[in-house]
Amino acid sequence: MIAVLACLSAALAIGAGAFGAHGVADPKAAEWLRTGGLYQMVHAVAALAIMGVARGAAALMLAGAAIFAATLYAMALGAPRWLGAVTPVGGAMMIAGWLWAAWQYSRS
Repeated sequence: MIAVLACLSAALAIGAGAFGAHGVADPKAAEWLRTGGLYQMVHAVAALAIMGVARGAAALMLAGAAIFAATLYAMALGAPRWLGAVTPVGGAMMIAGWLWAAWQYSRS
């Protein structure tokens, strides 16, 4: 299931990046879409790479990337800016996923 979610996450990241590059006129919205897409793509690929050794860390990375990117995407599409206060929660989850992966790899 993690692999399926990672692949879907990567597909969404590409769509968000393309929309940011070609579908929005507001430079701030384009930046949010680009940033969200980049972080989401990196963590989708990372989750695929580590899911065999650090499955929980991969899931945490995907969840964090989803929260991080979703809040940026929502703001780019007109959601209230206060939603940006939630974005760091996703970032903290991605960091925790990397730390968990490091711990898992240090044990193997």
